[in-house]
Amino acid sequence: MADLTQEEWVEQLASDSNAVILDVRTDDEVDQGFIPNSKHIDFYLGQEFVNQVDKLDKSKNYYVYCRSGARSGKSCEIMNQLGIENTYNLLGGFNDWAGEVEER
Repeated sequence: MADLTQEEWVEQLASDSNAVILDVRTDDEVDQGFIPNSKHIDFYLGQEFVNQVDKLDKSKNYYVYCRSGARSGKSCEIMNQLGIENTYNLLGGFNDWAGEVEER
């Protein structure tokens, strides 16, 4: 797992053809907007979160974010334990996100 600033995250993501953006916030948080092209799995689903993450393509590079960066950091650790080697945590999370945002 690597913690990346928004600038590092955006720059690395732009040049990564094997990238998946993963939003681990709650449904209510996602309703307030999300980073375009992100896949949503709620961290608070507990074991179901682990089950869904375990089904992800382990060869991909995952750029993970939450509201502030804490849940996404824990998500990256869980993903690493499940055999997903390349995980990148967005420091500051969606709260500090200054990039493009989509609405449901």
